[in-house]
Amino acid sequence: MKNTKALIPWLVALVALIGGASGLMTSGKVRSFEVEKFMQLPVLEGGRVKPLDSIARNSLLVIRSQQTFRDHDRTVSADEWLLDVMFNPRIANEEPVFVINDPDVLGLLGIKQSAERYFSFATLQPHLEEVEKQADLAHPIDAKQRTRFQSAIVNLYDRVYLYYRLQHSMQLPEFGPLADEIAARNDANAEKRHTEMMQLGLFRALPGAALSDWRNVGEALRDAHAGAPVDRGLTILAQASAAWSAQDPTAFNSATDALLATARPAELAAAAREETFNLAEPFYAGMVLYVIALLILFVSWVYQPKILAQSAYAVLLVALFVHTAGLVSRVILQGRPPVTNLYSSAIFVGWAAVVLGAIMERLYRKGFGTAVAAAAGFASLIIAHHLASDGDTMEMMRAVLDSNFWLATHVVSITIGYSGTFLAGAIAIGWAIRRHVEKTPDPATDKALLGMCYGTVCFAMLFSFVGTVLGGIWADQSWGRFWGWDPKENGALLIVLWNAIILHARWGGYARARGLMAMAIFGNIITSLSWFGVNMLGVGLHSYGFMDKAFWALVAFGSTQLLFIGLALLPPRFWSASGQLAPRTSAPAAT
Repeated sequence: MKNTKALIPWLVALVALIGGASGLMTSGKVRSFEVEKFMQLPVLEGGRVKPLDSIARNSLLVIRSQQTFRDHDRTVSADEWLLDVMFNPRIANEEPVFVINDPDVLGLLGIKQSAERYFSFATLQPHLEEVEKQADLAHPIDAKQRTRFQSAIVNLYDRVYLYYRLQHSMQLPEFGPLADEIAARNDANAEKRHTEMMQLGLFRALPGAALSDWRNVGEALRDAHAGAPVDRGLTILAQASAAWSAQDPTAFNSATDALLATARPAELAAAAREETFNLAEPFYAGMVLYVIALLILFVSWVYQPKILAQSAYAVLLVALFVHTAGLVSRVILQGRPPVTNLYSSAIFVGWAAVVLGAIMERLYRKGFGTAVAAAAGFASLIIAHHLASDGDTMEMMRAVLDSNFWLATHVVSITIGYSGTFLAGAIAIGWAIRRHVEKTPDPATDKALLGMCYGTVCFAMLFSFVGTVLGGIWADQSWGRFWGWDPKENGALLIVLWNAIILHARWGGYARARGLMAMAIFGNIITSLSWFGVNMLGVGLHSYGFMDKAFWALVAFGSTQLLFIGLALLPPRFWSASGQLAPRTSAPAAT
């Protein structure tokens, strides 16, 4: 019986691993159409070659904030949706993919307010002229100064325009199928249609010798109109379009094989790897596993504490493995260090926090390391999930950041500093909650948590300081000055100074247990302002786009941290034998 119980954590870990890999267990066929295979087609968009699958997922995520949706009692994937948009617009225009929540925008569209929030392009189409008019009025206004309606109408217009560009990437819906366009490439209005497709096409699907030589469908039609032979890839795309529109899987699959045969092997292999990464969804799987680890740990507090605590730790390690696999996959796909933009920084900050938490759990075996690690991993991946709604997360690097050396040194060091500061704050929050809900004093655990928090602050101080100094050296090389009091530089300095203040307050005896924990929680506010707050300001050399959607989330986060600081400073209370709350009088204070 004892040996059987010892196997339970291993069995739980195995089940978690299988669940985490379930995204790869797909047939790749939709009603006999080899959709997954077609979506391996390499295309050029945003300065990089990617599979058509990435275009589909990123576009639907931007438009609907999801990668699948329900329509007529069936689940439609991003790949199916994009094929409909490109090759069967009559169906795509009726699919409810546009999210509209603003009551004034609904009123502008003549839609009565109800529980329904998802609308089709066909519903919006009669009102697009007014939407464009209002968006043109709002666009010149700085994003920080727009009203709620102006922000909502600009957001809707941008999503409609993305949809419109996708529709015109393969053919003109108002003219007809691609095959008809090829046949009519020399008629009187052909040049005008080809110019429209050249300007609107979102991606280039016809490869060339260099990236600058890739062509979109409009450019290939223009060249054919000028007398060049019709590109073979263009003809095959027309066959795929006709097959999907006629719902002929045999012809579609045949066109898919022919189309992939025209792609260069290296680009096709890279596109296939990225599609596999998209299918696996490692960060979504990791997020789910972190939640499961937390739930198992919570149950362990009231039932089978030893076995379930070990099981929770096992699930945490599986989640960390999946998280790591996703992080390494992104590094390989991009050919870059792990942190290149705000999205990847959230992935990496969470990963580093989980690693530190897992090590702490291994050292202290109190269950607390598992709790803070799983919570940090889940929170960071939730943040990353929302940041992904802006589009391609593996976008081309900005020129100022295009340095693998400094990305691997300064950026990684500074984000590890973020991780350490956030983890110290998470430990402090857990300490504050625990001391107000535990039934009996536990000085040993109090001392262990204090040691965890102190050690993590030391760790965060080291990496924050080193990262900030390396950032100054990079700034000197890039801009000719080591320090310029840029908002991001000030934020990085604040993290270093705050961690230094915590350590000096502890060493000087000014902060004991409650003081240290309260200060560690306040470190979360400072780090969040340095990490995201610079984009709220919209100024400085390190501001990469104002994020109005994140403003209230940042305010809410800061407010919760202030509440936790208050909780940490309150005197602890315990449940007395009579079931009444009693002040702590007998337990010694942690030092």
